[in-house]
Amino acid sequence: MPSAHATRLPAVSFRRDTEDRLPPWLPLSAIEDAAERLNGRIVRTPLLSAPVLGRDVWLKAETFQATGAFKERGALNRLLRLTALERAAGVVAMSAGNHAAGLALHAQRLGVAATIVMPVTAPRCKVERTEALGAEVVLSGANVGEAKSRALQLAAERRLTFVHPYDDPDVIAGQGTVGLEVLADRPDLDRLVVPVGGGGLLAGMAAAVKARKPSVTVVGVRLARRRGPTLADGIAVDALGKLPQALLAGFVDALVEVEEAEVAAAMRTLHGSFGMVAEGAGAAAVAALLAGKVPAEGRTVAVLSGRNVDSDTLVRTLAAA
Repeated sequence: MPSAHATRLPAVSFRRDTEDRLPPWLPLSAIEDAAERLNGRIVRTPLLSAPVLGRDVWLKAETFQATGAFKERGALNRLLRLTALERAAGVVAMSAGNHAAGLALHAQRLGVAATIVMPVTAPRCKVERTEALGAEVVLSGANVGEAKSRALQLAAERRLTFVHPYDDPDVIAGQGTVGLEVLADRPDLDRLVVPVGGGGLLAGMAAAVKARKPSVTVVGVRLARRRGPTLADGIAVDALGKLPQALLAGFVDALVEVEEAEVAAAMRTLHGSFGMVAEGAGAAAVAALLAGKVPAEGRTVAVLSGRNVDSDTLVRTLAAA
């Protein structure tokens, strides 16, 4: 498995007019500063060739992060931006799982107390892992939206800093570092395909990539049915965050939707062809490529955003082939 190590990203030329269109709360410099801040603290994840998906398709394997998902980037960037008083008081967040683990891991490493409110429907493996990383877990609400209400209540009662999983400038800037790495490894990138829940990953990556190479086609992949049980609980979000929504209109070329069966097929393909485990949300970009909803034209990179799936769910999904 790749390990975290100090690697500076090489410069890539970009068009100044595109950078200037970025919103004031997310200049390119904020993403570049986040990359410097995270340098050596997270895994510099690889790009893996995936010819079974297309002649020139690559997978950005965020599944290799310590907690198995990209969420560490934004969580750590936000933690490193806390004031001394905020660090001393602690943080609180709501999460279905991956933001919880990423925040818990790095809060523990930095000596910051973390409280995570998770919906009662959160996969047990994600709850247990978050507790094992030292966070206090509060189960509340049937979904992430209901968990947010309790998290905000705790923030007010305990004077904690609320760390939103996707509607926060520092979190979005942290997620944008994935885009910088993709362009550093593949400066001739033509198409980028990214899973979308609340939109933090897509917003950060779109900002980074479009600022440095405006010609790249950026496509977000949402879950078609975002209510009820799903393999892709990590992106089963009804509405995009306010900040991501504001940015996506000018920097994302298309949003497509995938069905539950297409997500399951992508999980099976990743396991069967690459020996890789991906949760439903993590496999969404691959699902869009397999289903033909995004053409694999030119040099295409699909983001594998997470691997955290209950073993029973994985076994049932693989057996359904």
